[in-house]
Amino acid sequence: MINVQSLKFDADQKLLEFVEKKVGKVEKFFDNLGDIDVTLSLLPDADNKHVKIQTRFPGEDLVIERSSRTFEEAVTEAADAMKERIVRAKEKKFDR
Repeated sequence: MINVQSLKFDADQKLLEFVEKKVGKVEKFFDNLGDIDVTLSLLPDADNKHVKIQTRFPGEDLVIERSSRTFEEAVTEAADAMKERIVRAKEKKFDR
């Protein structure tokens, strides 16, 4: 399950659907992931759109954070990084 939280602003439906679509692809890489928590927030600097994706992989918590000029770009980068992190964690755990 994907839980999306927006801090200090109201995310519109289009952004929420984009997050669900992009982050939903992460679930395909491992069946037993815990809930995926996505936090969207605004920062004071130029690349002020911040995304944090957290999930529970058996034996460890996985956290990826990315900032960009747009939420879409930050979500895409964070989701791609999370996919790579899950693949590495899976290889480390099961390919011993």
